Amino acid sequence: MPELAARVKELGQPALALTDHGNLYGAIEFYEAAKEEGIQPIVGCEVYIAPGDRFEKKASAGGKDANFHLLLLARNLEGYRNLIHLVTAAHLESVYYKPRIDKKLLAKHSAGLIGTSACLKGEIAVAYLEGREGDAKKSFHEYREIFPEGDFLLEIQNHGLPDQAKLREFYRKLGQETKTPLVATNDVHYVRKEHAQTQEILMCIATNGKLNDPDRKMKSYGPEFYLKDSEEMAKLFADFPGACEQTLAVAERCNLEFELGGNKFPAFPVPGGMTREAYFRKLCGEGLRRRYGERAGSDRELQERLEFEMGVIEKTGFVSYFLIVWDFIDHAKKRGIPVGPGRGSAAGSLVSYVLGITDLCPIRYGLLFERFLNPERVSPPDIDVDFCPDRREEVIGYVRNKYGERAVAQIITFGTMGAKMAVRDVGRVMGMSFGETSRIADLIPKVPGAKLSDALKQVPELRNLAQEDSVKPVIEAALQLEGMVRQSGTHAAGVVIADRDLTDYLPLTRDDTGAVMTQFAMGAVGDIGLLKMDFLGLKTLTVIQDCLALVEKTTGKKMTPEEIPLDDPKTFALLNRAENVGVFQVESPGMRRTCAIFDLKGIGDLIALIALYRPGPMDLIDEYVKRKRGKSQFTYEHPLLEKISAETYGVLIYQEQVMAAARVLAGYSLGQADLLRRAMGKKKPEEMAKQRETFVLGCAKTNEIPRSQAVRIFELLEKFAGYGFNKSHSAAYAVLSCQTAYLKANYPTEYMASLLSHELDNTDKIALFTAEAQNMGIVIQPPSVNHSENKFTVKPNRILFGLGAIKNVGGACVEAILQARKEGGKFVSVEDFCTRMDYKAMNKKAVESLIRCGAFDEISPNRAWLSTKVEGALALAASASRDKERGQGTLFGLMEEAGPGAKKGVEQAPKDFPDWPKRDQLKAEKELLGFYVTGHPADEFEADLRAFRTLNLGEPEEMQSGTAARLAGVVTAVEVRLTQKDKKPYARVMLEDKTGRMEVMIFADLYRDAGTALKVGTPLVVGGSVDTDAEERVRLRTSECITLEAAMAKLVTHVYLLPTKEDLAGEKMAKVKEMVEAHSGDVPVRLELEVEGKKVLMEAGSQMRIRPTLAGIGKLRGLLGPDQVKLAVQSIELPKPRWPARRGQPAGL
Repeated sequence: MPELAARVKELGQPALALTDHGNLYGAIEFYEAAKEEGIQPIVGCEVYIAPGDRFEKKASAGGKDANFHLLLLARNLEGYRNLIHLVTAAHLESVYYKPRIDKKLLAKHSAGLIGTSACLKGEIAVAYLEGREGDAKKSFHEYREIFPEGDFLLEIQNHGLPDQAKLREFYRKLGQETKTPLVATNDVHYVRKEHAQTQEILMCIATNGKLNDPDRKMKSYGPEFYLKDSEEMAKLFADFPGACEQTLAVAERCNLEFELGGNKFPAFPVPGGMTREAYFRKLCGEGLRRRYGERAGSDRELQERLEFEMGVIEKTGFVSYFLIVWDFIDHAKKRGIPVGPGRGSAAGSLVSYVLGITDLCPIRYGLLFERFLNPERVSPPDIDVDFCPDRREEVIGYVRNKYGERAVAQIITFGTMGAKMAVRDVGRVMGMSFGETSRIADLIPKVPGAKLSDALKQVPELRNLAQEDSVKPVIEAALQLEGMVRQSGTHAAGVVIADRDLTDYLPLTRDDTGAVMTQFAMGAVGDIGLLKMDFLGLKTLTVIQDCLALVEKTTGKKMTPEEIPLDDPKTFALLNRAENVGVFQVESPGMRRTCAIFDLKGIGDLIALIALYRPGPMDLIDEYVKRKRGKSQFTYEHPLLEKISAETYGVLIYQEQVMAAARVLAGYSLGQADLLRRAMGKKKPEEMAKQRETFVLGCAKTNEIPRSQAVRIFELLEKFAGYGFNKSHSAAYAVLSCQTAYLKANYPTEYMASLLSHELDNTDKIALFTAEAQNMGIVIQPPSVNHSENKFTVKPNRILFGLGAIKNVGGACVEAILQARKEGGKFVSVEDFCTRMDYKAMNKKAVESLIRCGAFDEISPNRAWLSTKVEGALALAASASRDKERGQGTLFGLMEEAGPGAKKGVEQAPKDFPDWPKRDQLKAEKELLGFYVTGHPADEFEADLRAFRTLNLGEPEEMQSGTAARLAGVVTAVEVRLTQKDKKPYARVMLEDKTGRMEVMIFADLYRDAGTALKVGTPLVVGGSVDTDAEERVRLRTSECITLEAAMAKLVTHVYLLPTKEDLAGEKMAKVKEMVEAHSGDVPVRLELEVEGKKVLMEAGSQMRIRPTLAGIGKLRGLLGPDQVKLAVQSIELPKPRWPARRGQPAGL
């Protein structure tokens, strides 16, 4: 929008209209951009209009091509509101391929609108071009009747299309006959003529086509859909005198002025006889006493701060805002819906704390109210709230019920094309290979909001690459497309609450689920002056709540999240051991490594860690740790800075520290200090020069600090302001980190069970948490029809899989199992299970799934035999169910009456009945449960696989793009395909280890050599360079593919034996020598011994050389122990790349 508005101003044109098809998504941004450039914005919409009734949705209505176009422009605020009603009604009530209105609805809402006949798809144009001139004239008169006199015009266009020329002549004649003015318009699909090719590319991206494909779905109509100047328009319509003048006349008639800003919050209802301010103060006073007890009446600091905050909130007119937020959070807490302790700068408010909006004391943590609500720069407060995601909708529903269905909606969000995505999309459309586009995209720094223009300045390799003939057009087009809207969706958290019907302010639409949402994004909603809230879903809150429920069940100890101690030694010991998997905010591999060196002693250290572990300040971590450990000497630029930054060892890591420094050193108020912080963040030279002088003068006046020193301090603050993090947010999330670490350290089984219960749809997380639980010594047991509940349950040092998490076993079936078990005790056979169940609640697939995943193992471990019993058991159950419906008794009914003891005993499988192979059992567990329970396909090879892998499959965060990596695991799926060009076979292989899985591509050249070995169950070693795909998912550009057996022979350079003292003293070493000689080869064998507490390496002798094989190494492990035999292997070598690698990284593909 800004580029378009700037170009209009450059051309000297007075006005511009935005008329998107069927929506008003960009109206506010357009209006603001136009006003910024001093041009008149005309807000309109090219609506879709049904040929008849807009609710008619059948073939006779003409299908997707039946919707005509009609151009509507808002003359004034009344017209804009009518436009909102029309567009909203189309989106909410009458979508048929497109959101449609009809003439009946238009007639009700035509006031304040100017209508035109639109483009070639207008109703009048379609009829005339199809040879139905009479129908065309009839439609024209219908429209002219709908609009007030003079408000319906005939629109002519000239983009060089033959049909437009025919239509212009017809409109000339029709206009003369009916004395209707002609208005000249020009569709603007791109700003400049040279952007026409970019428009073609965009259409190819939208339709998944390629530029060089003559049969692609959509093509543009030529290069004339750009913003033309007045002279060009005059030439195009020289044969239609007055048409361009009429365009200007229409622009002059459109005088829409939006009512932006203001406070359109709903008025919070308060008890009779009270003002909102009085009720607000009453709640704050009660909250202060509840939070602080006796201290509330005696602590002057508390009282003064509360009075100050309440005064600012009242003065700025945000009392209703706080009452609204307090109310829905209070409602959630009273109904047991988990609410986060705080988020963002709101945690710095004492009012928020005493009202229960947040749950951490801002005074204890040194948090500032002015960082949240600045009395010297009044802008609406922004309180984001975390809720349990399972019950977040309940809170939104409560708000809807309280303020009205039509006054509350979720907010739309627009996904834009990022730099990497733009390069990949443009490269694909232009016929560039995936590898080539990936190489270009990988040179763009992987930081949030990275821009291609910045990357071209910062990365010399990218700048050089952009000059190549094959790459230059891709970069040029990507620069134009970067930042463009790619798709719309529902904002993950945004909700708007208005004081009346939302359509008085903005248009509405529906998301993919049918839920109502705004057509304006968050920024535009706020610009209008509406109350926008973030209702965020945070799974961690549910995990904590469920874990505490399990703790109460297993130990009898009842605890709320607020009662979890934040100074527990075991908590910080766990974090310092880097055992953080599953701990909120600190579970990534990088965070775990940082925790291992950070020496966390309390919550303050955790707050600092969360603030530091981000792009930018992450570079300060090493220095921070050195200072913390006393290994780096440092001084303060001024003694007063010591008081401010002593807690962070002289490193200013919080925005609040920058604000405090401005107050203490230069005499700023905290409100002024917040304005300084904002200015430093924006880094505008002119503004910074003013701020520097104000700061220097303030330092001299307040503390007699010399100018040179004051300038140095200002530059120090300016540097850290760019890095500084909001301490309020860091503190709030550190509380959650501390709570989850406490639960993991003190109640590990309960915590891991709760984690697993909330990751059932994420098999990668399940694998990670299962492996972590096993590393902690916790046994994960398969589900059991006799013991499992709906969710994961906890037994002493064991976690029992929940029935509700088994694929193909629905909620009704689980409920029936639990009910039957409650009424009749444990099941003793498949027949017993089926006949006692509610027959309507189960089916063959459900019973077979229970058997295949191991839920019947305690009845009989032979799953194959159990599966043969299902059909007969279901037949008996069906018969029993029919008899019961007829009121007849059955043998099973008599058995039930006799009690559980009368049931048939457990029937065992015949000894000679073969069970399914272990591999098939594990495959079924993975399919039905999401992970392997009774083992892992990699178990028998794990010790050997570990020697070859450089990275675990379950930790893709560790894989840096462009670096070499070798992965090792077991093949669990293979899909063979043929290349499009020369029909050569290649494969997609799913590789798994005990931490996770990854799909790897085995390209045609590698498949030629390794294809026959690519079978499910094969242990495989693959190597290559790490890459990311279009969705930023980590992938491996494979250059090495070899079976584990082959890798043993080809890649092992040394075999190390680690015998114990007992091994050396006994006969084992003689046996070891025999085994080595039996597998004699060329690989040296070395002994790693411990002598006087030191490790010593010794050659085992020139005769001790081995030919490594799975069998031979396996025998050595069997003799010495699995961890007493280690393999050294060759490092991976990558093929020579087409382009040079980035500085500091090995060459990649």
